Amino acid sequence: MLNKNLIEVKNQKPFIIEMMYAFPQNISGLPVYEQVGFGNRAFLHKDMWEKLQRLIPLLEKNNLRLKIKDAYRPPLAHMLLLKAVPVPGLFAVSPEASQHCHGTAVDVILCDENGNELEFQSPVDCYTPYFAKELKQGRDEEYKEFLKSACHGYAAISPAAKKNKEQLRQMMESVGLEVLPHEWWHYNLPGGKGEAYPLIDFQEKE
Repeated sequence: MLNKNLIEVKNQKPFIIEMMYAFPQNISGLPVYEQVGFGNRAFLHKDMWEKLQRLIPLLEKNNLRLKIKDAYRPPLAHMLLLKAVPVPGLFAVSPEASQHCHGTAVDVILCDENGNELEFQSPVDCYTPYFAKELKQGRDEEYKEFLKSACHGYAAISPAAKKNKEQLRQMMESVGLEVLPHEWWHYNLPGGKGEAYPLIDFQEKE
């Protein structure tokens, strides 16, 4: 059973569940969530879920949907990602340091009402098949440079991408979530690694 503090986010409007690490089409090239028996399911700490529920009327008002690319991350999966992609700054240095492993972080992208992703300045995690292949070969210089395009302050983006990024940020901050400055897709629950939010092992019993 899952930890009693975790709530599952269902794949129904306005949310779309597409956990990138459940499939090999991510920067590690590995379906790490499948490997640890977790799969394509999105869970959040109940306090984080309360924040996301407050987004529902905002999304509906704007004819938008929110695709969840990552949410709660099992600690074992985090360790596998660190091993597969040893690029400093991409993943937290340990499960304890990652709010994903506490259930208090979410990676998201806005979609239109039909589920089509809106334009943003980079892919989530700056993933492309090319960079996944390069990293597997131990070549990371190009990818590190590309990662700069994920920052909120990155200027070389289209007007549409800028508008969408700002709209996403405004919506997420309006419900009390904090942006991660170097990843436009990542939002945290304030204080989400404190004593009130210990590390969660998804195999814990209630």
